[in-house]
Amino acid sequence: MPLRHHDDAIMTIVIRSYLFLVLGAVAIQAQPADIVLRYGKIVTMESSAPEVEALAARGGKIVALGTNQQIQSYIGPDTKIVNLRGRLAIPGFIEGHGHFMALGSSKTVLNLRDAKNWDQIVAMVAAAAREAKPGAWILGSAWHQAKWDPPPSQNVQGFPLHEALSKVSPNNPVWLTHASGHAGFANAEAMRLAGVDKNTPNPPGGEILKDSQGNPTGLFNEQAQVLISRALAEYRAHRPPTELVSEARHQAGLAARECLSKGITTFQDAGSPLQVVDLLRSMTDEDKLGLRLWVMLRTSDAILAPNLRKYYTIGADDDHFTVRAIKRMMDGALGSRGAWMLEPYADLPNSFGLPTEDPGEIRKTAELAIANGYQLCVHAIGDRANREVLNIFEAVFKEHPEKKDLRWRIEHAQHLNAADIPRFAALGVIASMQAIHCTSDAPFVLQRLGPKRAEEGAYVWQKLMKSGAVVSNGTDTPVEDVDPIACFYASVSRKLKDGSVFFPDQRMSREEALRSYTVNNAYSAFEETSKGSLAPGKLADVTVLSKDILTIPEDEIPKAQVDYTIVGGKVMYQRSQ
Repeated sequence: MPLRHHDDAIMTIVIRSYLFLVLGAVAIQAQPADIVLRYGKIVTMESSAPEVEALAARGGKIVALGTNQQIQSYIGPDTKIVNLRGRLAIPGFIEGHGHFMALGSSKTVLNLRDAKNWDQIVAMVAAAAREAKPGAWILGSAWHQAKWDPPPSQNVQGFPLHEALSKVSPNNPVWLTHASGHAGFANAEAMRLAGVDKNTPNPPGGEILKDSQGNPTGLFNEQAQVLISRALAEYRAHRPPTELVSEARHQAGLAARECLSKGITTFQDAGSPLQVVDLLRSMTDEDKLGLRLWVMLRTSDAILAPNLRKYYTIGADDDHFTVRAIKRMMDGALGSRGAWMLEPYADLPNSFGLPTEDPGEIRKTAELAIANGYQLCVHAIGDRANREVLNIFEAVFKEHPEKKDLRWRIEHAQHLNAADIPRFAALGVIASMQAIHCTSDAPFVLQRLGPKRAEEGAYVWQKLMKSGAVVSNGTDTPVEDVDPIACFYASVSRKLKDGSVFFPDQRMSREEALRSYTVNNAYSAFEETSKGSLAPGKLADVTVLSKDILTIPEDEIPKAQVDYTIVGGKVMYQRSQ
């Protein structure tokens, strides 16, 4: 072929290819979207286009972002249009650490979170006992003795004695779970059914708090809770299985509705047994929940080992269900002095807290996790517990140098020794933290740790981030309200109820706080390619807020409300206007 004809042929191919691409793009652009958000401030968390006016989604995924004019062509006769009216839209909030079924259950029992003192709790139980059938259990949750004013007149280590509670509920066993989930309080009838008396020894990893005469006070710390839980399980065992399943499904539905109303599009569940995982999977199969679940398995190694391959699940039910992590617990909570510390508690010099599980057993779980491609997520609150977990992770990583980018997590990472802070980034370990715990716990953190240790390592978000660590965020619900806005406010203000600020140098910027609730939470679950930011091809998970939490005065942030929660391009929650 002559050179000129060759050039002409090439030019023809180039022109045809160009026209094909342009016309194809126009055709694609002209295809109507399922939903369009426009006339707003849409913060994408993407550096290439950090803020746009409008968004279009189709088939559950984002197809375009841009100006209102650019997105106009995606509107068809059946397109749902959401007029943002200048409101802020952000990537859907991801709850980075919560307890899904416990959240649902908390909606069906006495809510003790706002009780101002022990007398109020006794009065609430008395009212419930008057309505309860004899022998029926009365359950409650979310109390915290450090927040009572005044403290109980008769107490041991700040915890009340059971006599007043037992007097108003003589015919009903009562079990009241501490806000942390690491302790519980029982009345005399519950202890009788559990076979607990002054001669009952402390179980491994737990404590039955007793008075000076050796009598149980009613407080069961950490693994000692199992004693009461077994008695409760025996009671439930006499109920029809269909009734129990119906109750569990109801609780899951309550949890889902609560999360969607708070702008949460994905919930990272911090540990469920296999039967609960089965229940949640069946409900996502039936499209009964509406939000996405990322679940950690929480059971013994003996049960895990033969089931890990079976339960490993990535993005089932149209990206609504994932199982790829295992949960273990190294210690307890600071409020109940169960967190495992390197030095004694400042307000209880004979106690270091305690490990709730054998570190050697957690090491075995680590081997199971790395052999089967699971993330290992270990609860650690005290500085000793965090060091022990980091040591286990480091040892296992060194034994398996071929394994890269594991993203194992320490759940909470609340109180760290200065020497261990840089180890998170060095090992690639994610600090899965809950900012709201900082402002809730701060009043007693100084009592438990003393000012020096508190400043050195209590909720040190900036120290971790500046060392290169990834810090994710959440609420540990139902320990705290699942509300991301309250947690965002705690992240950027660290302001306590009395107006003081808890070590302000560790506050997050607003962008850092939003990133911790979106991009970082997605990354901590290996889901950053599908969620955490808004970009074409990613899931159309969006939260619309009534106020711009990125620019309004700081003290206005708690007043912001969720106006829309959109999951996969579908409006799953809309606030009544």
